[in-house]
Order: sequence, then C-alpha cells, then structure tokens
Amino acid sequence: MTTEQAQADKAVYQVYIEAPIEKVWNELVKTDDMLPFFFGSVCKTKNGLAVGEPMAMETTNGKYRSVVGTVLEFDPPNRYSHTFKFTGYDDPPCTVTYELKSVEGGTQFSLITTNVPAGTKTEKGMAQGGNFIVNTFKSVVETGGPAFGTRLMLGVMGLAQPFTPKQCRAELWSFDRIRDL
Repeated sequence: MTTEQAQADKAVYQVYIEAPIEKVWNELVKTDDMLPFFFGSVCKTKNGLAVGEPMAMETTNGKYRSVVGTVLEFDPPNRYSHTFKFTGYDDPPCTVTYELKSVEGGTQFSLITTNVPAGTKTEKGMAQGGNFIVNTFKSVVETGGPAFGTRLMLGVMGLAQPFTPKQCRAELWSFDRIRDL
C-alpha cells in the first residue's frame, strides 16, 4: 500500500462504565492474563507497556499472536495508544487509542481507531470488533466477567485455534520484528 491510499474515517466506540477510572485503567492494561474483551487474548510485552515498547496479543498457550504493535502513548489512567497490525493480514499497521475520562458515577471509556487503510480486511475486522470490545470490557469491569454468550464464543474460538493460519505463529512475530514494523 502506498502512503496515498485512502484511510478509513476515524471510528469511535464508546461506553459508560460504572467504576472508578483507576479500576477501568488497571483492567485495560493487564498483561499476562487472559482478557475476554480482547477475544480471549493475553497481552504480552518484553519490558512492560511503555512508549516505544512492542506488544502482542497472543493465545493463552502462547502459540499464536493475532495482533502486534508498538506503544505510542502511555498516560495512566487517561490514555493508552499503540500501533495495531493483524498478523493474519498483509495490511499495514493502523493506530488504536483508548481514552478514559472520569465522569459522575464512573468512567467514560472510548476505543478510537485511526489510520486504518480503507477497504482492507483490517478495516472490516476492526469495524466488527469495536462494539464487542467496549461492551465486553464494560461487563468485565462491572461484573468481574463477560456475559454468558461471550464465554461460549470464547470457548468455540479456543476449539478453533488449531485452524489459525501459520503466519500467526508466535515465533514469526518476535518483539524485535514487531519493533521494526
């Protein structure tokens, strides 16, 4: 893709969460734990979530990495931003930003996608996943877990793991390679 290729409009997925901003932030930036709101992935890092550091969303057994990126901004408890690349697609990275704002009785949580190449598989995947992520995140923070239907879906996804494309294998997406994207 060239730098002249069209970019999709910025997409904002937003939800109100009945919890203090610190609780919402701490759930968002967990590493090494399964995150139901990120489709059951585990956020892995080499040196923690810090600006310039690579990160990867991988399966609980560590065999596959579905999303990789580099932290662009890390401002607790208000903003976290990183590049975002699906390992299963040849599309270039885009940007994902999480914004948290204290409001009366809780936290306004926003998931914002920018620089998504228009017409790509990445654009389609991000559009399908945005609402799932914010709504499941709300459920996890407020109740301690995802809704029953989400738990079923995550179970089915786990069963389908052997069918994950080989190009998503974790050994193909080292932190050094991620940093060079």
